[in-house]
Amino acid sequence: MSAFDSVTAARANDRPTAIDYITRIFGDSFIELHGDRRFADDKAVIGGIAELGGKPVTVIALEKGRNLKERVERNFGSAHPEGYRKALRLMKQAEKFHRPVLCFVDTSGAYCGIGAEERGQGQAIAENLMEMMTLKTPVLSILIGEGGSGGALALAVADEVWMLENAIYSVISPEGCASILWKDSTKTAEASECLKLTSQDLFKLGVIERIIREPKTVDSVMFDSFKTLIGQTFEKLSAVDTETLLAKRYNRFRKF
Repeated sequence: MSAFDSVTAARANDRPTAIDYITRIFGDSFIELHGDRRFADDKAVIGGIAELGGKPVTVIALEKGRNLKERVERNFGSAHPEGYRKALRLMKQAEKFHRPVLCFVDTSGAYCGIGAEERGQGQAIAENLMEMMTLKTPVLSILIGEGGSGGALALAVADEVWMLENAIYSVISPEGCASILWKDSTKTAEASECLKLTSQDLFKLGVIERIIREPKTVDSVMFDSFKTLIGQTFEKLSAVDTETLLAKRYNRFRKF
């Protein structure tokens, strides 16, 4: 499978979105919380509290939407500053109550409209990067589709980062890369190879810790095993003392 094939698969219309993962893994236990307490509730970012193995966890996700109506409502998964501030509010809440944080990432990038820039998009992302680095609770981020630039990284400064087999993670979209390097957006496939954006590439580079295999047909077995794996990882991370946890997280990113 080529890098561009992975790009196509990550953007497929029938691909499960964050809501599907939250529903199938946490069921009715998920309670959504809203707003950044400053400006508005960004629907591109879903956040709340759920139960995993009888223990509370904070769940935050970038949601694209599953049809045209939902995608317009969710701004196609491109978050505004208030979305990232909502995410940070919930992370700080999780830290206060010693809840682990689980992030599902699926976005082409943060929204770059005038309003978003006026409300401090760059600062909101930077604050998330800084605060997540010192968050005194376990953090696990999973890329389930597209992972676009700072918009994805703002929810991926974690103790472990996983990717689904056909997900992608990159500093820029292949189209943007081709337009900048060759002034030719038709060279998207070539740019995809150069960016090393596939799960296999990033695992080899040490950017992610785990690749989650994707079955041809999404079924309950996949979500059940996913749930078990997440629970085991949080148990492992929760057993580490806070000082060691933060040092390992810092060194994880410092080595890049």
